[in-house]
Amino acid sequence: MRAADLDAVIAIDTRVTGIEKRAYWQGVYKRYGASRSEGRQFLVADAGGVVAGFVIGEVRDWEFGSPPCGWVFAIDVDPDARQAGVGTRLLAAICAGFRAAGVTKVRTMLSRDNRLILSFFRSQGMMAAPFIPLEMDA
Repeated sequence: MRAADLDAVIAIDTRVTGIEKRAYWQGVYKRYGASRSEGRQFLVADAGGVVAGFVIGEVRDWEFGSPPCGWVFAIDVDPDARQAGVGTRLLAAICAGFRAAGVTKVRTMLSRDNRLILSFFRSQGMMAAPFIPLEMDA
């Protein structure tokens, strides 16, 4: 991920979610793209000089009592680039980075009604984890 890629990432997210969140993505870039901190990754897929997708994650230590593991907190592919293996390659690349950081487990969280991303992660071998997300109104 380079600063020059940020507009393309924002455009993909806006196209997929229908909401333009420029300030959010600028903060994410600052934390995960520009900082180059160990354990944090912000990767983009380049398709002939055009950003076709992105994945973001980090190694988290002992969260919820579990040993260090990689967390994928965002992955998306431009709808025009889907079904070409871009998401698979992005996930493989971030997992390679997690392995290089010494972790062997990868986790993510998603909305239960997001069937597209659920089917993608399941096709990659992800299964239900031993944690249950809970929430309440503040």
